Amino acid sequence: MKMKTTLIALALSVTATGVFAAAHAMAPSVEAADQSVENGVVSADKITAGENGWLVVHRTDAEMAPGPVVGYAPLRKGENMDVAAILQEDVASGDMLMLMVHSEAGGMKTGVFEYTLGAKEDGPIRIDDKLVMTVITAK
Repeated sequence: MKMKTTLIALALSVTATGVFAAAHAMAPSVEAADQSVENGVVSADKITAGENGWLVVHRTDAEMAPGPVVGYAPLRKGENMDVAAILQEDVASGDMLMLMVHSEAGGMKTGVFEYTLGAKEDGPIRIDDKLVMTVITAK
């Protein structure tokens, strides 16, 4: 009887640990600070992604709506540190940039960034209907 009780306790412990871990899995996020973009690159200090995807750099302004894409970089599922996106057009000091996590889903080719503003291919990730992003100002 003691062995059966021990096995039941062990099974419950393993189940509880799995549920706890799933409930506390790392939520997608973007961490970045205002920075110089003189070298044609914008970086995020840390990005947590729930799946393979993209860091996408959009222009934005005081309205905080995502504008045209000015750069992107691939992301791996999990934590990504010091992610650098090469800017594809000039960004001036004072410009606001929205660094956003996009999915790899919906496109025709894996590993090729296919998003255009408003498209579903490689589109933005949303958690509780909110974009996973942060806004920085170029210095």
